Amino acid sequence: MTRIGLLSDTHRYLHPDIFEYFVECDEIWHAGDIGNIEIVHRLEQFKPLRAVYGNIDGHKIRSGFPKNLRFICEKKSVWITHIGGYPGKYDRLVREEIHKTPPGLFISGHSHILKVMYDKELDLLHINPGAAGKSGIHKFITAVRFIIDGSDIKDLEVIRLGERGKIV
Repeated sequence: MTRIGLLSDTHRYLHPDIFEYFVECDEIWHAGDIGNIEIVHRLEQFKPLRAVYGNIDGHKIRSGFPKNLRFICEKKSVWITHIGGYPGKYDRLVREEIHKTPPGLFISGHSHILKVMYDKELDLLHINPGAAGKSGIHKFITAVRFIIDGSDIKDLEVIRLGERGKIV
């Protein structure tokens, strides 16, 4: 059993409550647009971190993290990328590969729109955790927490950390 804390689009801001919400997690996964290397260091000091770079990330983050990250967690195949789209509207950069070799869990960020959707055609779960930073179009700062137990994804929780415009 692996407990996951999932973030995306921090854009140089890490909400202080994230550490409380992720204290029981075994790993933190970040779906890109981290914003600066300090965020990486803070997360890595707290828990093991798996991350991809996003379109706003500079060379320090791009040199340390891939654009696409595919791996097995427990018995579940996982693909994390920043710009991936969602079921029925996968981005052109992932569309061919996701249809050829679909993962069991597909995670992307970029849109700042929290979505958890099942793709019946490809038999995969898609998660976009929304945006955990203060910059962007989102109204609420969000993250996701879940468990991978063997090949099962369970106990998925959406975490709302406050309104973007009211965070100082």
